[in-house]
Amino acid sequence: MQPEVKKDLINRLRSIQGHVRGIERMVEEDAYCIDIMNQITAAERALARVNSLLLANHMQTCVTTAIRSDDPGERERVINEIVQVFDATGKLRQR
Repeated sequence: MQPEVKKDLINRLRSIQGHVRGIERMVEEDAYCIDIMNQITAAERALARVNSLLLANHMQTCVTTAIRSDDPGERERVINEIVQVFDATGKLRQR
């Protein structure tokens, strides 16, 4: 993982941890349900951004290295891995 990406991801994850603790406090204090839901949505978006950054880094490093490899099995493995990621997230639709 690229060091600058790793640092950014760690900072974002720490921020999300604080956000989730804040949501927990809101629940404990019986905050307005819609306000809690809005905060949950914000945390989900922050996690989605972390996921996106991590995927981009993976594509730029691990996948690029594997695709350039002379090993056809390694190329096939990373392609299948990426397809599985997109399939699991529902971002890959069959035609």
